Amino acid sequence: MIWQDLARQALPREPVALISVLATEGSAPRGPGARMVITAGAMAGTIGGGRLEHQLVAQARAILAYPAGTWRVQDYPLGPLLGQCCGGRVRVMVERLSDAAWFDAPTLTTLRDGAVERAPLGNRPVSPIPARGPLPAPGFAFAEPQDGPRLPLMLFGAGHVGRAIARRVEGLPLSLAWYDSRADYDAPGVMIAPEAELVECAASAGGDHAVLILTHDHGLDYRLVAATLRSRARFVGLIGSATKRSRFLARLRAEGGDASRLTCPIGIPGITGKEPDTIAIAVLAQLLSLPLAASMEQAA
Repeated sequence: MIWQDLARQALPREPVALISVLATEGSAPRGPGARMVITAGAMAGTIGGGRLEHQLVAQARAILAYPAGTWRVQDYPLGPLLGQCCGGRVRVMVERLSDAAWFDAPTLTTLRDGAVERAPLGNRPVSPIPARGPLPAPGFAFAEPQDGPRLPLMLFGAGHVGRAIARRVEGLPLSLAWYDSRADYDAPGVMIAPEAELVECAASAGGDHAVLILTHDHGLDYRLVAATLRSRARFVGLIGSATKRSRFLARLRAEGGDASRLTCPIGIPGITGKEPDTIAIAVLAQLLSLPLAASMEQAA
């Protein structure tokens, strides 16, 4: 049963809670628009499982005792306290649902004291909800995020090319997790972590992930490539020259690694410009040409 069906069936006769992922930053189990419906004895949908989902289901069951329209917006860093790695961040709303009439159309949602007002979005421009900063307060309005198939992208490197790629992700069917090891390369959306943690994160890439490796250091690039090739990642891309490619492939083979899945250079063929923006567009076009994995189709 999908979450909409459970909500429509249950609302006329019992309290219903809705969990909505409003925004994410970095690596997160599901993207904005992922939802779950909770009643006293049933649930449908998922926000990705694990301790985050377990904790939010408990909060949703608690909000069932409050009046319809009650809401809470909360931020969750995905770190050791939730038993999750890679340092992502999730902003979630839990509400006692009032109605189901808005499910199938783009919706403008306005938070009020003790109420959640929803109206057709129309052509009104609405800024995306940030994953950090002050929590939304009464009077805050936002476009209800819609869940859909997105390619999870791990991007390692916050230099010129990494920033050019990250600037263009918004609006594309990609879910970006962006990493660097240099504290002075901090930027909105970048997670700074020691190199060892970045390598561990690369090794955790799932079968639906694409990974792009373009750090400042060839040694770190190699460790990330080797770790990612041990994962189930569906695309492993490395920025580099023909010489860098040859050296990496020789070393991988000498160490018994499977180099057949490595894409280097990155970007669709025929685009030869070296400007960061040119590389970014070529690489994003390459990622958008990947067929949807079954797991992403099922998430829609």
